[in-house]
Amino acid sequence: MNRILRAIIAVIFITVITVCSIVLCQNTSWRADITDQKLYTLSQGTKNILGSLNQPLKLRLYYTRTAAMKGPDQIRYFNNYYHFVRALLDEYVSASNSMVELEVIDPRPFSDEEAQAIRHGLTRFSITEEESFFFGLVIQTQFGVEKTIEFFSPDRQTFVEYDITYLIDNAITRDKKRIGVLSSLPVTGDDVTGYMAQMMRMQGQTPKQPWAVVRHLKQKFEVSSVPADTQAIENVDILLVVHPKSLPEQTLFAIDQFVIAGGRAIVCVDPHAMSDPPDEAKMRQRQFEPTSSNLPGLLNAWGLDMPDNTFAGDRAFAEVGPTRPNARPEKILPYMILEPPAFNNSTVITADLNMVRTLFAGVLNVTATEDSGLKYTPLLSTTERGNTWRVSSPLELLNPDYTAIMRRFFDGSSPVNMAYLVTGKFASAFPDGVEVTAPADPQNPDAQPETIKLTGLTEATEDCAVIVFADVDFISDIPGIAYQKSFFGVTPVADNASLLFNAIEDLAGSSDLISIRSRGSFKRPFTRVDDIETAAEVESAGEEAKINAKIAGFQQDLNKVLSSMTGDAPEVIGNTIVAEKKKIEQDMHDAQRQLRLIKMKKRERIDALKRKMMNFCTLPGPIITLIIAVALGIRRTVTKRHYISHASDA
Repeated sequence: MNRILRAIIAVIFITVITVCSIVLCQNTSWRADITDQKLYTLSQGTKNILGSLNQPLKLRLYYTRTAAMKGPDQIRYFNNYYHFVRALLDEYVSASNSMVELEVIDPRPFSDEEAQAIRHGLTRFSITEEESFFFGLVIQTQFGVEKTIEFFSPDRQTFVEYDITYLIDNAITRDKKRIGVLSSLPVTGDDVTGYMAQMMRMQGQTPKQPWAVVRHLKQKFEVSSVPADTQAIENVDILLVVHPKSLPEQTLFAIDQFVIAGGRAIVCVDPHAMSDPPDEAKMRQRQFEPTSSNLPGLLNAWGLDMPDNTFAGDRAFAEVGPTRPNARPEKILPYMILEPPAFNNSTVITADLNMVRTLFAGVLNVTATEDSGLKYTPLLSTTERGNTWRVSSPLELLNPDYTAIMRRFFDGSSPVNMAYLVTGKFASAFPDGVEVTAPADPQNPDAQPETIKLTGLTEATEDCAVIVFADVDFISDIPGIAYQKSFFGVTPVADNASLLFNAIEDLAGSSDLISIRSRGSFKRPFTRVDDIETAAEVESAGEEAKINAKIAGFQQDLNKVLSSMTGDAPEVIGNTIVAEKKKIEQDMHDAQRQLRLIKMKKRERIDALKRKMMNFCTLPGPIITLIIAVALGIRRTVTKRHYISHASDA
């Protein structure tokens, strides 16, 4: 057998072995999730729900893959998203003990599959006159129950596993939790449909849409509005109180009795809510409406206190951005981007969160004594260097000076808490009840209004639970806080909505669903660079403050010199003033140059790290290749010499 024939046979065998290996790997159940946050690994909550299935389920994943390959950039973006969802669904099939079957469908134009997708109510996006784009999921039980995810939109990518598992759990159980929303803001939008909505449009009025977080809540729960003047809260499992401004006493009593009777509540108060801007017409008339909300009586009964005009701050979490046009970016203390370790890892509500944005978040202090029997679990906190900052009047917040706020902020020595979970047996904030005005008698409109007394429970007989947030804006529609508008609607920019959903699921008692709420971040920030910037800022903060103070002093001296320059001054005095002005300007220029040098050192450290990482990622490949080539060359030379020496001996 000659050398050429042996080479041909070797190539054939290598090809056969490679093909067989690929086939075996595709059919094997062995998998390895090497992502840092285990994005492709099912959480224990999902495994528990799949393990308890008592009937087979069929999952139909509709994805227009053929159209996506030739669609615009907004459509091709979903190819990677599809692969992630497909891999996750394969994990469902693997963990279900053959109770879940997956079918992937590519609905082509005018096909039966496209008609099925439309019949199931999946969202349809037109790419061309014929091509349509689908990306949804249909879950079917053997008893004919169908649950759908109309569209895998980007705003749900971080908790897509929850959506799928929730539908599976909901397909075999029929109960839906009821959420009541009580707010002084149009959180639930205008509750008008049909004829009333059409009449508003004819009158040039547009019905207000619910907040994005409420729209998402309506997909999973029964959501209803609770009047701000209610005397009793009924037919509600979980009460969501958002920005309770100037609530009447009867409503406060209703909230108190709802919680003591065993109802669960989530309360969002705020010392300054940007989502509640003051009325401009009233401002022009010097009538200022406060933008704060508080429930001091109820909070005190729950052992909490939120001081007025006081805010949480942390230099490490402050967002960086320009505070005015054409200005350099700087840290904005009221805008905080909370990241671990701001989240409590001991509770499922916050353990898996990655980032939460807050805006002018307040401070919550525990006022209860240790023997009160209440348990306080902090949910959102600053680092140990966090501290509080205050304003003397709410008017300062209408046009805040962020530079001045940061300048007078000092690091603290213990964390500042912005959210609490409180559990235990509460005492009523109204042990003697409240007096309210009785409704007017329509048959006797001239009668004097009567006062009646409402009484109820004075103490809870079983454990109660409330979650209090000292911020309202974190779930609002303010752009860039919880959501951002995109091509397909609104996209989350953080885990704000996930935090609220976690809180609701925790109070609803579904621990399996809580554990799968957040899938983790699909973006990997350069934490090393952030650490360098933070350390450099701390090191240079004192020096920068001195130089800034020196520049401010020079500016004052310069203003004094300029104010003393007049057109009728003697020539000698004028020349002296001009020389003094030049000297001050030169001193100011030198001080500004020193400030630039300090900031340049920070940039040089980051650039040095960039070069180091570039070399680390670039050089090993060529070096290893060169070493292998040299080693092979040496081995070949040694083998050749050995062969020649044996040949000569023979």
